[in-house]
Amino acid sequence: MELIITARSKFQEDTEYTGLNGHGLHASIEITGGTGSAKQPFQARVRIMNLSGATWPGVIHVELPFAKANPRFFLPAFMYGRNRGEAPQNVPNEFPRLREGSPSRPSSPWWMVRSDRLSHPAALVYDNGKIFGLCASPYFVSKDGGKTQWKPELTGEFYQYSGYTCSLAKGTVGYTLGYENAPLLFIKSRLVKERAPLGENCFELAASESVEFTLDLYEYEAESELGINAVIEEIYSRYHQPPRPGSDLRTAAADLSQAIYQYAWLPEERSYSTFVYEDKETGGYRYNKIISISWTDGLPVAVPVLMAALRLGDEPMRRQALSCIQNIAENSLNPASGLPYEAYQEGKWSINGWWFDGMRTPGHSAYLCAQALFYIMKAYEFERRLHNILHEDWMVFVKKVLLVLEKSKNSDDEYPAILSERTGAGLEYDSFSGTWCMAAMAYYSWLTGDSTHLDSLKRSEKHYYETYVRRMECYGTPLDADKAVDSEGILAYIKAVRYLHALTGDALYLDHMRDAIGYEFTFKFAYNSPVKVPPLSTVGWSSCGGSVTSVANPHIHPMSSNLVDELYYFVQQRKDPYVRQRMLDTIGWGCQTYNRYDREFDHGKKGWMSERYCHSEGLVTETYSDGSPASTWFCLMPWASGSIIEGLVGDYWEANVK
Repeated sequence: MELIITARSKFQEDTEYTGLNGHGLHASIEITGGTGSAKQPFQARVRIMNLSGATWPGVIHVELPFAKANPRFFLPAFMYGRNRGEAPQNVPNEFPRLREGSPSRPSSPWWMVRSDRLSHPAALVYDNGKIFGLCASPYFVSKDGGKTQWKPELTGEFYQYSGYTCSLAKGTVGYTLGYENAPLLFIKSRLVKERAPLGENCFELAASESVEFTLDLYEYEAESELGINAVIEEIYSRYHQPPRPGSDLRTAAADLSQAIYQYAWLPEERSYSTFVYEDKETGGYRYNKIISISWTDGLPVAVPVLMAALRLGDEPMRRQALSCIQNIAENSLNPASGLPYEAYQEGKWSINGWWFDGMRTPGHSAYLCAQALFYIMKAYEFERRLHNILHEDWMVFVKKVLLVLEKSKNSDDEYPAILSERTGAGLEYDSFSGTWCMAAMAYYSWLTGDSTHLDSLKRSEKHYYETYVRRMECYGTPLDADKAVDSEGILAYIKAVRYLHALTGDALYLDHMRDAIGYEFTFKFAYNSPVKVPPLSTVGWSSCGGSVTSVANPHIHPMSSNLVDELYYFVQQRKDPYVRQRMLDTIGWGCQTYNRYDREFDHGKKGWMSERYCHSEGLVTETYSDGSPASTWFCLMPWASGSIIEGLVGDYWEANVK
């Protein structure tokens, strides 16, 4: 296989990458072994030598070209297909998009990015019925006087990050010694920086120094984009590091739920604060009351807290959670549309939540409405199972809303993303968020034994699988990401196919579940990124097991921890050591990512945690009081804690906690 090697020196006035000879560098390449498959890639041993008499600082770029027809690139957690570069981009939230020609920001025909923005160290592409790509160490360490690619079993002092690239213009994927974030650096969807001059991102070679490294190269046939998952699984087996030891399940569940119960409850609103801050002036706490029924507040907090209370036998905590659930079931319904209002502020229910001004179309959100129904049913199931109490009024509410959502599907059997406040009719589609409607209906059918809508569910599942999952490009779930590719929606899809399998016994749904789990795992870190910014750097926090939220908001957050029950269901149906181990990573990550004692993460009380973990300093926006950068938000965010709790106290608990 051909490789193209170029370089850019720190001392250049321009930004071009040119041949090595002009830099006084020389490369030798030896291709050894392998078949190009996911399990047996070709191996390229590359040696770069500085032939000059002076130190050379810069970035060295190794590219793998392929026969370009209609490429779809996959740099895990950073690029999926073209990150919807084909779609209109005049939206307030920016994220890296691939588009041919000379497009305007934020699109580009090529991208370069530092390695720790990727969950797995690989740049892959699907084209012409084949997977092409490369894998190499995400960073180098200093060892025995030289620079060596990192491996999980290798000790040595961290030296320098590597980088990954993709070019639609040239038809290449690439790897860099040193790195650039170019042509733009996306810190978050509304904070983007231009390409920086070369500086600390340079890889240095002293006079006459050489460096050797290995690239794994792939070229194998695949029926669809799903073919990349075989590489992801193999890379995981070679680079995996477990999360640092954390609390046991019972302790973590108790710590997290007690913190919500004690610090986040707002009795007048019968809900939980979305943010809780320490107030340094008063010594008390400040609350951000952007209250919603689901997604960042409401039921995704109350129901996990209820589940924990039932497991731990904590009746006051249970009553608090029930108050929130009952309030939403009794009071949130919009009689005009037949759908629940999603937001509550100053005594009034409405559709005008904090996300409202970022929406393209005003109306009810299918994501929030259907997720709320799902969690009400989960509360119903756990109260019935563990407390022998039936909340039939909840199920009446759920059924009434489900029927409105079911009627709103279009001729593709896709649920809407946005529905009319006046009539409940579907207004906006082309979005994966509707899978929460499918998950809620599948869960309702399983809970009640009512199979009235089973055929309709099957048609919807087929549409979502073929349109989104099979293409490894699920977009349009979080309302603040302008339909960027995300990991949130796949959680609902996986829950839906779990219950479709439980209802039908059809192995097809386990197959689809495995494909969707594979997509989620592309967002989930395989190793522990060497974070250099406190508090994550000082506590030894682990990235492995945490998932990146989307290509627009690329920090690690805990939402995927609510998937533990589904992963556990899958491995009970099929012996799959890979899925089981990644499930254990998810559990382990959650048990070490919160304050196990007061101020472990330089803020808050025992049991506090936020949603934003900046595994890369290229994401950092928070600061300490002295202005120095901080790698997490300093607040309690109950929905984030709730995601961890839900994964800890579900079905996995029964088999593993005595």
